Amino acid sequence: QRPDFSLMDVTGEVRQINEWDGQVIAINFWATWCPPCLKEIPSFIALQNKYLDEGLQFIGVALQKPEEVTDFIRTQGMNYPVLTGELEVVELAKTYGNKIGALPYTVIIDRFGRISFVKYGELAGETAEEVIKSLL
Repeated sequence: QRPDFSLMDVTGEVRQINEWDGQVIAINFWATWCPPCLKEIPSFIALQNKYLDEGLQFIGVALQKPEEVTDFIRTQGMNYPVLTGELEVVELAKTYGNKIGALPYTVIIDRFGRISFVKYGELAGETAEEVIKSLL
């Protein structure tokens, strides 16, 4: 089962993971200073667009302060919530299985709240889509 958590989004609003209960959730831990993170984001934007109506929700979790990611989010056209933090993000990633502190790190959760897929490092768009489609 996925651990519960709450983090602040880039607007300063506290968001809870349970807001998205009943959906397939892809949590992507990333940072703007991480080249493989930046490489995978365009495919996540495309997948969010493609599968939104079928119940997919990407959530970006940036290992940075909100002011460090807002320009990037806007220029890239990120169409999913981005939560931010520093030490609390590192701790959260550990609770989701990232014991080594890798970035990027992606966890895909099924509609029942079970962790179904974990990827250390860059996640190819095709692989992400296969996993997501199998859970929708």
